[in-house]
Amino acid sequence: MTPRILITNDDGIDAPGLRHLARAAARQGLDIVIAAPLTEASGTSAAMTAVEKNGKIVVQQRELPGVRNVPTYAVAASPAFIVLLALRSAFGPPPTIVLSGINRGANAGAAVVHSGTVGATLTASHAGLHGLAVSLDVLSPANGTAASGGQAIADLEHADDENRHWDSAAGLAIKLLPTLTHTPPGTVLNLNVPDLHVDGIRGLRRATLAKFGQVQMSIAEAGEGFVRTAVQAADEPLEPGTDLAWLAEGFAVVTPIRSPAEATDVKFNLESIVVQTPAI
Repeated sequence: MTPRILITNDDGIDAPGLRHLARAAARQGLDIVIAAPLTEASGTSAAMTAVEKNGKIVVQQRELPGVRNVPTYAVAASPAFIVLLALRSAFGPPPTIVLSGINRGANAGAAVVHSGTVGATLTASHAGLHGLAVSLDVLSPANGTAASGGQAIADLEHADDENRHWDSAAGLAIKLLPTLTHTPPGTVLNLNVPDLHVDGIRGLRRATLAKFGQVQMSIAEAGEGFVRTAVQAADEPLEPGTDLAWLAEGFAVVTPIRSPAEATDVKFNLESIVVQTPAI
């Protein structure tokens, strides 16, 4: 049976990464449907948010450039909500795989918990589906990858996203699909790829999640009635074997992750806690 694949993202329906990923899947003749947020939904994790008009979630039919004859929808909802809609046949037969990305920027380390790209696949995982989150490490378009400093973040605002190496990430994602489908139900693979031509990528490595993310938030200013934040490159040392360390060395990395589950290894005693309210 041919798997049906939902392609979504958190950068929005018009993002180049989504288009390149869909093209790569379509070229392989895969059974795909595209449903992505109407506007950018980065950092939404697995949030269940949507925009309603007269009690109905806004859905627009689209056609992505270079991706013809593929049902495509722009949905005024978060990526995770879009996955739930797809599972309930909102866009045709329910998918068995969720392919999310290609995200503009690495989703690596502990920061994956905040990612809408990853959140979509974890929502699929909770329903027993396979998921593949795909991201391109664009932190430093001119001076390195995950090991770069704050200047790289500033450079992002001046880079031409259309000229990034989306096809490198898309090609690796398609090659990983057979591996993904041979894992237990509910497995998610988190793939991060350097923003390099495929010939410049040193290889593909399995990696652990770094203890921190690629960037971190700081408080730039706080005053009466307001707080202003800033984003800067994380300055923690890279730990060998982690996703951020391999990325910094020019490798693509993949990490298997799962949706949240009970922490069965945590032990505590509840016998001393009284639930009943004392009589007055």
